[in-house]
Amino acid sequence: MHNNLGLHFTTQRLIIRPLEEKDYESWLNGFVNRRPSQYRHDKGQVDMSDATEPWFSALITRQQQAIEADDLYIFGIFDKAHRHLGMLNIKNLSRDNFQWAEIGYFIHNQYWRHGYAYEALTELVKQTRDTLHFHRIEAHINLDNIPSIQLIEKLGFQFECVRKGFIFENEQWTDHYVYYLNTHDDDLQM
Repeated sequence: MHNNLGLHFTTQRLIIRPLEEKDYESWLNGFVNRRPSQYRHDKGQVDMSDATEPWFSALITRQQQAIEADDLYIFGIFDKAHRHLGMLNIKNLSRDNFQWAEIGYFIHNQYWRHGYAYEALTELVKQTRDTLHFHRIEAHINLDNIPSIQLIEKLGFQFECVRKGFIFENEQWTDHYVYYLNTHDDDLQM
């Protein structure tokens, strides 16, 4: 039932694709083996006691429906040994004359500092342009999330603005930086 609509990408070290039923153990281990929080924007260890196989199956169904509706694309990041390293997502903000999306990403903290995020996001940007045909991609980042800012800048995203009171998190409206990349610019090196 769950097809990934051809959204299966590989890099030198990674497999990037929608989650499948067979991923349950690897996906769960990625979360269960997380280290304690390393800094403010790292969730650290996560309670996975409710993440049963039926719950995971329902999650996959919801994600597949979002993909089919062209609303949200969620990808697991796996290494070639099938370890679940993290997740990527592309949220459709607008199609029509805009072709505009937002990206999100995380790598489980036990796999940090191996270049996985950069490798996965480089491929995601390429596929966002070539496969999903988005023209503009945004990343919305907390003002003090320096590692994420450095990563997105390394990928060629440009700072656009600070959106004041942009997202409700930690019981308050929080400012975010907005970075953007126009994927059809002649100087895009992907």
